[in-house]
Amino acid sequence: MTLEETLNELLVRLFKDLLEIESKCLITEEFKDISNNDMHIIEAIGINEPKTMSTIAKLMSVTTGTLTKAIDALNDKGYVIRKRWTKDKRVVRVSLTEKGRRAYAHHERFHRQMIEHIKDGLNEQETTVLIYALAKLADYFKSAYKDKDGESAFASWPELDESTG
Repeated sequence: MTLEETLNELLVRLFKDLLEIESKCLITEEFKDISNNDMHIIEAIGINEPKTMSTIAKLMSVTTGTLTKAIDALNDKGYVIRKRWTKDKRVVRVSLTEKGRRAYAHHERFHRQMIEHIKDGLNEQETTVLIYALAKLADYFKSAYKDKDGESAFASWPELDESTG
């Protein structure tokens, strides 16, 4: 098998398995009432300051209308709270409840363990090469998927700097 064929096979297998494996690891007995996508919305909301619906929608690469339906369901299940912003009543800000924070921590643990496993046995140079390769892949997807205005439909990736590697 050529290097290109090997790389293609690995990428296809990774994309095929990633969401399924993540879902099996994340949707436990405690969080059986939400989907893998709901977990990613919870991750986008985060545990810091409340976020606006438009900010979360941009992070998730969805419309605010699509996000509203998901936030309604997460609100009904007790994972999020929506509040009108006191400075501008038109703006709705979303934050996590205690249950939402537990789901966020559960998701974060999964990702931390995944990263620890990936880095295990790699030296600093190999880790830097891996980060560079994954950043190139992310850039490809970002440039390959444009919305009707020719803009990338994905939220911007942070610039990689020396502290990343």
